Parts: sequence; C-alpha cells; structure tokens
Amino acid sequence: MQWSVDLANRGHYLVALLFLDLDRFKIINDTLGHQAGDQLLIEVAGRLKKAVRATDIVCRLAGDEFTVVLTQIHGTGEIDRVARKILDSFQAPFTLQDRELFVTASIGAAVYPQDSEDIHGLLKNADTAMYYAKNMGKNTYAVFTESMNRQAHDELELETDLRHALISDEFLLYYQPQIDLTSGQIVGIEALIRWRHPKLGFISPDRFIPYAEQTDLIVLIGDWVLREACRQYMVWMRRGLPPVKLSVNYSGVQLRQSNQLSRLSSILVDSGMNPGNLCLELTESVAMENAENNIKTLHEFKKMGISISIDDFGTGYSSLSYLKRFPIDTLKIDRSFVRDIIENSDDSAIASTIIAIAHQLRLKVVAEGVERKEQLTLLKVKGCDIAQGYYLSVPKCAEDIEQFILEKTQQS
Repeated sequence: MQWSVDLANRGHYLVALLFLDLDRFKIINDTLGHQAGDQLLIEVAGRLKKAVRATDIVCRLAGDEFTVVLTQIHGTGEIDRVARKILDSFQAPFTLQDRELFVTASIGAAVYPQDSEDIHGLLKNADTAMYYAKNMGKNTYAVFTESMNRQAHDELELETDLRHALISDEFLLYYQPQIDLTSGQIVGIEALIRWRHPKLGFISPDRFIPYAEQTDLIVLIGDWVLREACRQYMVWMRRGLPPVKLSVNYSGVQLRQSNQLSRLSSILVDSGMNPGNLCLELTESVAMENAENNIKTLHEFKKMGISISIDDFGTGYSSLSYLKRFPIDTLKIDRSFVRDIIENSDDSAIASTIIAIAHQLRLKVVAEGVERKEQLTLLKVKGCDIAQGYYLSVPKCAEDIEQFILEKTQQS
C-alpha cells in the first residue's frame, strides 16, 4: 500500500482503497462449517484477482474482509468500473460441498489523498463506506464522503441510546387488531414496539431495528417484546378478554440463537401464557435465509404449540417447493401489494395468487396495510381471511386496545 502511495505522489496519480466484506458469511460458516467457509474465501480471492487490473493489489485483511488497492487512477470513474466488475463476478454461484451457493458482497472505497493522507485513515474511511453500502441493502458499493462519518457517529450514538433504552424502560408496545373478514370479529392482535426517546420523542422501529439487528441488541429487544407482550396478554386474560391470537415479530438473529428454544420456553412459563395463543411472525427473506435449518427450528416451535406466520409475503424469493415444507399457519400479504390493489392490476393479481396459493396449502391469509374501505371490500371478494390496517384500527396502547376489544365483543 505504501508503495502505491509513493508512486501516486511521484506521478500525481490517485490511489483508491476498496474494503470488501462478504454479506452473511457467518451464516455460511455456522451452517456448512469452517472448512467450507475457508474454501469460499479462496474462491472469492480468485474472483477478485480476475476482476481487477494487473496493476492492482488484492489482499485478505481478516476473516471475510478483503482489500483491493487500485493504483495509478485518475478519478472515481475507474473505481466505479472496478467495483461493478467485482460485484458482477459474484453473480455466478459458488460451489461448496456439491451445492451451489449465491454470495454477495458490500464494498466501500476511499481515495488518496482526498479522503485521507495516511494509510490508516484511508482504511478507516473505506470501512465506513463499506458499512454505508451494507446499510443500503448489501450487494452494492459506496465511495466515501464526509457525511458518512457524521452518519457513523449518529449510528454509534443511536446504539448507545438503545442500550440505555433497555435499562431505562423507554420501550413500550402498541397493539394493532386483526379482523376476520367473514365474522367481523377480532381474531388477533400484533404487538408493535415503539421507542419513547427522552430527547427525540417517539422513534419508529423502521429507524432503530436495523441498527439493533447489526448487534446483539436485537436479541435483548426481541426478548423484551416477547416477555412484555406475553405479560400483558395474561393481564387481559385475567380481566376476561377473549383469547385472540397474539402475534410478535421474530428476527433472523433471534432465529439463529442456539438457546432460543429455552429462552422462548422460559418466557412462556414465566408469563403463564398458553403457547397455542402465540404466533411468531418471520419475514419471507428471514425464513429463506437459511431455509433448511429454519425449517427444523420452526418444527420445534410447532411442537411447543406456537403458530408461525410469514410476514411481507411476495417481496422475497421463496419458492413453492420450500413454502410447502415450512410448518406455517399464515401468510401475510405485504402492504405494498395492498396499497395499490384497486388501481394496479398487477398488485391485484398478485394478491389473488397469494390467497389462492395459501388456501391450496390450507393456510390462512392476512392482508396488512388496509387503509381504505375499497381495499377491504376487494380483499373480501378475493377470499382473504383476515385484515389489519389503519382503516380498521390504528395501533393502540394496551389500555386502548383492551377497550377496543371489549367494545367489539359487546357489539357481536
């Protein structure tokens, strides 16, 4: 690297440092073993060498992290070309243990001398850009800008605040009812976390959950949600509310915890909740991320009596062959298809297809994000079983949802 910098100074060139990290490498290591992981790293190094120019330098930094030094460049256009070529080289599957595996990478780039005049600063800024690329959705690249440092600082502050929030009891749950479209009865409620920040006010989970998932915090937060939702559910049962299904979101990180079954069982025992009244919601992408292992885990949940729902269905990449193997009870149509179901014929057709597939597999269908009467009417016509959304009810605090359920029960 120092040689490249010295050469750049003599010839008035630029040098770019690319920091590459494999996406979800830990899952491959945990599932297929370290030998397979090591073989993958060797194949990745080979592809990187083929993707870069003869004058460039490829190094493995540590674990699944690689650096690429682009020497004698004149502008960021050359960085773009090489980064795209590297990402394109990952489009073909890797073969490990007689199975094909698709692997993606996130790349961050920093340029000498404009981003830093020393190697350590350049590496730090390329690393910052790489994490920015990961936060954009992985399988992409980003070139460092100063605003990324400010964002990284904000993220570090957010993580600190999240840890404090757990200790200081700043989280609370809201509940959104799920309505049976035939009877009009409340058949379920979904627990939704909210963060009451002491300075910033209410913070949406869309903002803080992605950061929590990058750390161990999502497990602690997920446990808190389960424990609090089950505790509140039992309060309602003691007050005579009908035993509707309680749905709680379950993250991929939680699903991969080796002790998750004992943790979940402990929460149910401590609260006294009947497992048959609990439904765990997994997104389609989480369910498919490590499908074979997840199928085994979900079967263990089913043995406990817990129901399983696939959330955001239609936005992922699950195949029907896998779908029928998952021990699930419910499919949730993603709100993106419900939003334009009246105006967009494609979304309407997708919703009809999901409902038909689910019913063929003897699954219930929940449509989320119902915000207009016309959407609800069309979903009824299509045979959708259950709906939730702002048209039916906004998410409510525990006291308000209790009153809502009581009023609905009395009306029937």
